[in-house]
Amino acid sequence: MAAENKTNNGNRIWTWTHIQVSLYLLAIACLLTLFIGIVLFLFLSLNIPDISSLASFTPPATTVILDKNDTQIDTIFTQNRFVVPIDSMPKELPLAFVAAEDARFFQHAGVDAWSTLRALVHNLRKGEKGQGGSTITQQVARALLLTPEKTYTRKIKEAILAYRIDKVLSKKEILHIYLNQIYFGEGAYGVDAAARVYFGKKAVDLNLAEIAILAGLPQAPSRYSPFKHFDLTKRRQAYVLNRMAEEGYITATMARKAFAHSLLWGAPAETDDDCRYFVQYVKKYIQAKYGWEALMTGGLTIETTLDPDLQKSATAAVRKGVAKWVVRRTTKMSGLPQAALVAMNASTGEVRALVGGTDFNKSQFDRATQARRQPGSAFKPIVYAAALKNSFTPASIIMDEPLVLPGSTPGSTWQPQNFDGEFTGPTTLESALIHSRNIVTIKLLQQIGIEPVRELARDMGISSPLNKNLSLALGSSEVTLLELTSAYATFANLGQTARPVFITKITDRNGNTVESFKRKKRQVLAQETAYLLTRIMEGVIDEGTGKKAQGLPGEAAGKTGTTDGYHDAWFIGYTPEMVCGVWMGFDKKLSLGNNETGGLACAPVWLDFMQKVPVEKEKFPVPEGIVFLPIDRQTGKFNPANSDKSTWMAFDKDKMPWLEQPDDSGQQDFSGQIEE
Repeated sequence: MAAENKTNNGNRIWTWTHIQVSLYLLAIACLLTLFIGIVLFLFLSLNIPDISSLASFTPPATTVILDKNDTQIDTIFTQNRFVVPIDSMPKELPLAFVAAEDARFFQHAGVDAWSTLRALVHNLRKGEKGQGGSTITQQVARALLLTPEKTYTRKIKEAILAYRIDKVLSKKEILHIYLNQIYFGEGAYGVDAAARVYFGKKAVDLNLAEIAILAGLPQAPSRYSPFKHFDLTKRRQAYVLNRMAEEGYITATMARKAFAHSLLWGAPAETDDDCRYFVQYVKKYIQAKYGWEALMTGGLTIETTLDPDLQKSATAAVRKGVAKWVVRRTTKMSGLPQAALVAMNASTGEVRALVGGTDFNKSQFDRATQARRQPGSAFKPIVYAAALKNSFTPASIIMDEPLVLPGSTPGSTWQPQNFDGEFTGPTTLESALIHSRNIVTIKLLQQIGIEPVRELARDMGISSPLNKNLSLALGSSEVTLLELTSAYATFANLGQTARPVFITKITDRNGNTVESFKRKKRQVLAQETAYLLTRIMEGVIDEGTGKKAQGLPGEAAGKTGTTDGYHDAWFIGYTPEMVCGVWMGFDKKLSLGNNETGGLACAPVWLDFMQKVPVEKEKFPVPEGIVFLPIDRQTGKFNPANSDKSTWMAFDKDKMPWLEQPDDSGQQDFSGQIEE
């Protein structure tokens, strides 16, 4: 009986144990189901973001514009950030942030339970949401995938995302994102931008003292800003250094030395006012070709042709020239004119300086590249080049005499005049260009035709619309200063075009070349023809309308331009290495005043600038096909006596003037009179 009771008791115990186990298993299943349900609920109701975008971390980055010396002249950004890999940072830099922000970063799985619990207890005690207890991974999740509000819902999302991120990305990848994403104050995002803002250097060049300063900023960038609260900055620096020593990343001695290390702060980065027209031109090119987003957030590096020293000289020369105009006209006129200058390398077309006005802050309109104005006589060399390209020579004679032509309306007439109102009779082409004779130029255009001049102007780089009438000879068609300066570079470059180049190379944020600019050579004039124009325009400076451009140590050539009513004044000139164009006038096309010619208003500005240009080549190269002959100034004929009435003219040896002195054999031999 006792045995039977014992058996029954055993069965009841087993049955009860079985029920307990079943209940436990059921409870666990319910809890597991509840947990899965809660997780599903969180994913569905909390709208957890996708983390796949983190694998290709491409935050907004700063575009940098460099001058020809690779010195930064401007930055463009929505967020000032330079993305750099971990391997390009000092080894102590990421460790400093780990020590200060997340000591267990390399051990936890994205969320640090102890830190979260500690922060929760603190917040419950204080009755506020002060401490976050966020790991570096959670900060990455918050910065890139969530909003910054302090709510428990966001914290749940943050923890879920951090866990998922830790499973997908390596610790190195997470640190890369963190160090390039976080905000450091003063408009700086990421460690490299912060290093530039606070210390004027790149992150790779930071020392331990500077690293500790930066590592202390993310917690409260404004509170710990060294520019605003240096005492708090030093306290935070000490905290970071001590934490690094405690974690074994540095020694206590290293920490003490770093804390005592002197700090040198970076100067505020500002765009140089002198180069703002140049920078504006570059920005417009990038935006037009690659879009606003690429310019503002693409992290491009744009290498340009700007020479900062010449740019300063150009700005100073323009302002000085306008100031001199004020002195000359202060009692007769009110208001100030505008002026512009373009300087480019003669052989490469690389633009070294660009001034679009007297003050960028007052007017961003670029009068060097955007304004189309009548060039007046500054256009004439293109007409003469077209003539010399055909059957004319510098000694060809054209009558300078009164001329009556059909006007623009039926029954009307046009009677063009020379600037001085006088006529010189038989005139050589050389003399006509040197002294800017209007009548001779018009007659020349009549003889060679309008279309050859238009075609040559196009070949030389002028893209603005050109008139199809004889007024083209006097520069009636509006062009930009950049176009005309570029055209003159063809003369300086022995007939090869030198189209303007502002940018030499564009690279993306990863250092890949987006675009490189190489000069495209095109011979549009024979070397001999181009040199003949240069030789004649040397005379413009030596004895013609451009005398105020005299004073350079080497050879120089150029041409003045003045429009009717003195609305526009020009001087385009060049040396063997540099081409420079200057324009002056009012935006509303008012008169600059009587006798305010290109020679008076612009040639001195050109000279002022060109005197600052380093000289390497003093003489223009002379092509092999050029010969020099003594020519009678009045008749244009060969003058072997080389009297006072003659001048030595340059000729293409295949297009020499008719020589009137045959020898006894009936053949001509003037080898002794020809200089090659």
